[in-house]
Amino acid sequence: MHGHTVRRVRTSDEFGGIDLDVIDAGTPGNPVIVLAHGWPESSHSWRHQIDPLVAAGYRVLVPDQRGYGRSSAPKNVDAYRSDRLSADLIALLDDIETDTATFVGHDWGALVVWDLARFHPDRVAGVVNVSVPYTPWPIQPTELFNATYGDRFFYMLYFQLPELAENELETDVSRSLRTVIWGGSGETAAPPPPTGELPPLAGTGLLDTWGAPGGVPDGLPEWLPAADFDRFVEQFTASGFFGPISWYRNLDADWELTKGLAAPPMPVAFIGGDKDMVIAYRMEYVESMTTSLPDYRGHLLIPDAGHWTQQEKPAEFNAALLRQLAAVTD
Repeated sequence: MHGHTVRRVRTSDEFGGIDLDVIDAGTPGNPVIVLAHGWPESSHSWRHQIDPLVAAGYRVLVPDQRGYGRSSAPKNVDAYRSDRLSADLIALLDDIETDTATFVGHDWGALVVWDLARFHPDRVAGVVNVSVPYTPWPIQPTELFNATYGDRFFYMLYFQLPELAENELETDVSRSLRTVIWGGSGETAAPPPPTGELPPLAGTGLLDTWGAPGGVPDGLPEWLPAADFDRFVEQFTASGFFGPISWYRNLDADWELTKGLAAPPMPVAFIGGDKDMVIAYRMEYVESMTTSLPDYRGHLLIPDAGHWTQQEKPAEFNAALLRQLAAVTD
C-alpha cells in the first residue's frame, strides 16, 4: 500500500467514548473518504480499495468499527445503536479536523451510513453505498420479520435471541466464517427458498441454514487468498461475535431513532453485485431510490459479483467506485 498508518482514535464522550483502530492513508488536506465495513467483515475488507483511492487524490479512513477486530467492544447491547455507530464515524472527521467526508458503506456499513446521513447531514458531502439500498422500514423490523417468517428460521430473528448466535459462531470461528463467506459469494448464488420450506426457528442454528446450496465447498473462493481469510479468523477470534451481532439486536431501536427523519438530502449513488443475495431477487428496492432519495445519482451493477462485492471483483468495483464518487462530487 501507499504510506499509511494504523492508529487508535478515541470517539465521542457523548456516547461513552471508545477506541477504534483506523487505517489512515493519503495526504492530509485531500478530500476525505470513510470506508465502513459490514458483517462479518473488518477494515481488511477494503484492502483492494485503499491504494486506488489514494492514487486518485483522496485521504482514506478505514475503521474497524466498534465490536470488531481489536477496537473497543462494549458488553451492553444498546452500545451498538446506530446513533452511536454513526457518532463513531463522525469522530474520525473530528480527529483529523475536517468538516465533511464522503462515506462509502457496505452491508451493515451501508445501513449505518444511511442513518448517519440523516443524523448528521451537515457532515456528509456524499454517499456511495454498496449492497444495501436505502429502504426505510415500513414498521418495526422484528414485527415485519415475524409477519413474514412466522415460526420459520430467519437469521435476523435468530440474532435477536440472547447468546445463541455468538455461542454457535465462536465454537469454530474458521468454519463459521467460511460458511458465511461461501453463502454470500457469487459463485454459489441461488434464489432464496420459499418461506414454507425454511426450517423452524426453534432448534435451528445459522450454520444449519447458511452456506451454498448442496453444502459448503471445500477450500475458499478463488477471490479470497488463505492469508486474507486467516486475517479475518484472527480478528474474529480476538473480538468474538457479541458486538457484531448486537448491531442486529438494535434494529428496532434504530428504527425508533430514525423513523421521523427525512431521507438523506446529499448526493447519493449505489453499487451492487448482480448476484448479491440482498438485491439480486428484489431489484425493485434499488430502483426505488430513484424516487425515495432527493438527489440520487444512479446505480451501477457489477456482473457476477456476489455479496462481498468489493472483494470478489476488486478491479471492476474500483472502477465503479471512482465513477460513482465522481457522480456525487460533480
